[in-house]
Amino acid sequence: MSDDLNTHEGHRERMRKRYLATGFDSFEDHEILEMILYNCYSRINTNDIAHRLLDNFGSLSAVLEAPVDSLKAAGISERVAVYLRMIPDIARVYLDDRNNSQEKIISLDTIGDYFVHKFIGRVEENLILLLMDAKCKELFCGVVATGTACGSDVPIRHIVDLAMRYNATNAAIAHNHPSGVALPSKNDIKATDILNSTLSLVGVRLVDHIIVADNEYISLRESALCSTFLTGE
Repeated sequence: MSDDLNTHEGHRERMRKRYLATGFDSFEDHEILEMILYNCYSRINTNDIAHRLLDNFGSLSAVLEAPVDSLKAAGISERVAVYLRMIPDIARVYLDDRNNSQEKIISLDTIGDYFVHKFIGRVEENLILLLMDAKCKELFCGVVATGTACGSDVPIRHIVDLAMRYNATNAAIAHNHPSGVALPSKNDIKATDILNSTLSLVGVRLVDHIIVADNEYISLRESALCSTFLTGE
């Protein structure tokens, strides 16, 4: 083995030992990305690649959330790009699994926090439906629409069908603004009122509509921006 390879392997081993001792708390972003890339490049110095990606996209989270085509354009292979894009999705699935409990009662005061992590890694608009029983225990939670204008283009019939199938008493929806701020549009508010009126016909109460942007959110119930929650219907 050449001196360069010996030095390279020695550096990786030191990084691994450092991680085992401290976790990522003492690491810079480029060092974290460098270590992630170890699994993609067995012999290449990934420090240079990590710096290039961070310079290109601006932050570690932006690298991991970048579209595959954008990552490829930055000079990495599709295999590596897909690997990086998987990480936010894995984080979301991990948090869902860790927090999943059919016996857990969901508090309306913290329902925004409940929804925020469900949008980790989602680069398109998604509309998520949460169905609960009378005690606010989760019966169903999943994506019911994907694409632009999810908040205003609510699949009313599909949501009502799911609510009846799961015999739900309470429901909440959330959608994300991937490149905007967590403020509702007029169409978002109108769609919320229509959904509330329709669900009430089958005995289901719409308890909130959450809008998520990055790690922030706004609750239409708490903000009093929507007549549905002002009137308590």
